[in-house]
Amino acid sequence: MQTVGSTLYPLTLPITEIQSPMSSPVINTVDLGVHWPTIDPFLFCAHHCDNYPAGNLRMGVESSELQGRNMGSDFTLRDGWRMYHGREVPGFPQHPHRGFETITIAKSGYIDHSDSLGAQARFGRGDVQWMTAGQGIVHSEMFPLIRTDDRNPAELFQIWLNLPAKSKMVPPYFTMIWSEHIQKVRHVDDSGALTEISVIAGQLGDARGAATPPDSWAADPAHGVNVWTIRMEPGAQWTLPAADAEKARVLYAHDTQGLTIADRALTRPSGVQLEPTKAVALKNGEHTTELLLLEATPIGEPVAQHGPFVMNTRDELVDAFRDYQTTKFGGWPWPADDPVLARETGRFARHSDGRVEEPETRQVPPRIPG
Repeated sequence: MQTVGSTLYPLTLPITEIQSPMSSPVINTVDLGVHWPTIDPFLFCAHHCDNYPAGNLRMGVESSELQGRNMGSDFTLRDGWRMYHGREVPGFPQHPHRGFETITIAKSGYIDHSDSLGAQARFGRGDVQWMTAGQGIVHSEMFPLIRTDDRNPAELFQIWLNLPAKSKMVPPYFTMIWSEHIQKVRHVDDSGALTEISVIAGQLGDARGAATPPDSWAADPAHGVNVWTIRMEPGAQWTLPAADAEKARVLYAHDTQGLTIADRALTRPSGVQLEPTKAVALKNGEHTTELLLLEATPIGEPVAQHGPFVMNTRDELVDAFRDYQTTKFGGWPWPADDPVLARETGRFARHSDGRVEEPETRQVPPRIPG
């Protein structure tokens, strides 16, 4: 969700703050802000949590509430919400990507997606969109304020997952993972407290994540990509099982007031890099805790990243900017940079081949050759 600019964004933000004893499964910890540290093959992770006001007739924010904001680039949390690059409707108007994937987990609120291939979608309430940018796509992600009589809380994660060199120029593609089809593991401990794990990608016991786009690093089970959200009731205890030694594993306790991870007591939102071969005991405190797990086998290739493009070399980045300036990755078929669907539109996706899917009639359209 970053636009083209002159800033060289870091490839990853290594977790290097606090070292644990050799016997501990905790390698390092770091405090969390909006943008979180990541490890190969993950490039970027942002947590957006905004308590938007009631919407106006255009499903945006009343102009009287926008006074004093840095409109078009408002990342300051004020009155409990941000506008990001939106000017009336919050969100991210059209912007390009190449060379990686975006995984957007919409925990609450709604996201209106439009792209340069002519596809559109509205998703939310726990849905996930997994998009392979590949050789290049332009898309917008707007957060329509559906309710006019009450506030419009919105919470989402956006995760950037790298593509290996062989897949960076594949055709763009997206898959919808509707919340109704996300498998969950429910663990009730001896005290009766519940831990619930939503398996968006990968596997936990008999629960399996939905199919990802065909060229994703996650499409091959050998790469062991796991993306899970975890919710622990007050006092709940659960043990995160061990994984393969070659994996990178980070657990983000993004909403917690007290959680013990192995020997490490956390009292504020923290990212914790873990030794993958060790099972890790989690013991929650007196309040509900929410976590995100990202783990996978690293790709282990050179990464050249600038703004919205992620390639392997600087020359490939130059090519990416030139291609975008020349072709606009197919152009923008919509009348506005920030399209918003009608208020009454339900959750759906219309793909570039014209096929439509809804949560109740889940059908992944076949990939179009070429």
